[in-house]
Amino acid sequence: MVLDTGSDVNWVQCSPCADCYQQADPIFEPALSSTFSPLTCETQQCKSLDVSECRNDTCLYEVSYGDGSYTVGDFVTESITFSGSSSVENVAIGCGHNNEGLFVGAAGLLGLGGGALSFPSQINASSFSYCLVDRDSDSTSTLEFGGATPPNAVTAPIIKNSKLDTFYYVDLTGISVAGNMLSVNPSDFEIADNGDGGVIVDSGTAVTRLKTDVYNTLRDEFVKGTRHLPSTNGVALFDTCYDLKSMKSVEVPTVSFHFSNGNELALPAKNYLIPVDSSSTFCFSFAPSSSSLSIIGNVQQQGTRVSFDLVNSLIGFLSNQC
Repeated sequence: MVLDTGSDVNWVQCSPCADCYQQADPIFEPALSSTFSPLTCETQQCKSLDVSECRNDTCLYEVSYGDGSYTVGDFVTESITFSGSSSVENVAIGCGHNNEGLFVGAAGLLGLGGGALSFPSQINASSFSYCLVDRDSDSTSTLEFGGATPPNAVTAPIIKNSKLDTFYYVDLTGISVAGNMLSVNPSDFEIADNGDGGVIVDSGTAVTRLKTDVYNTLRDEFVKGTRHLPSTNGVALFDTCYDLKSMKSVEVPTVSFHFSNGNELALPAKNYLIPVDSSSTFCFSFAPSSSSLSIIGNVQQQGTRVSFDLVNSLIGFLSNQC
């Protein structure tokens, strides 16, 4: 399953498929489940959907994602069982008959956002954490519910957006490169009165995206500290890349996030200078965004235990703890 803190609706690909992508495991067969139950249109779960339709008094859902991916199907309840744990009954999930996108073989998606339909909300979780393994790892990512934030984690306050309950906004106040704070306007990281802007932690977005002026300042400062490295052409959405095939080891300036509680999260270099091909081309893995919303994406979270304390409104980051 894809783990997505940036959305709420849980879903799996379902037979019969009108249009399904290739997945690693067999597609879920509702006819073989004794606990599968379609939701009617009058249920609170159906009414909580952003986009829904009614057909023969059964609830249909549709979810679209920022990258153009989507899922459409029946909205149902089902029992969910995790490996080595007990079942959770009557969880509202999408039974997707029409699914397209970059889900890379996953059976579906687990919505970990803050809205009413997300999995943590439906099971009344007080906390959860995940560890996204490095892109070149053979092991699998892990997800845990319950448990305290590790005592040595770097914590940051979660702030609420009164206009939107899905996203986990973090109170980022600045970014530094090699210990030097970027000269950017603090309002670039704040939620506006109309609900726009702010900074979210999103496991479902690949690369950290910053407002264009903030990104340009960050990139320029990083380039100053990497003049000793041989540069090369940009690749896809990355405009700052290096040809490192002649180098055995590389030193780059540290990039850190700074939060309103005074804590600093220093990112491991492997989380912002990443390989993009088999020819030792590495790119600075941040990107500009035309949106006012900034996103801390999963490339910057890989190899880090990210914990969400929903009672005390804190996000914790503990590097190299997968």
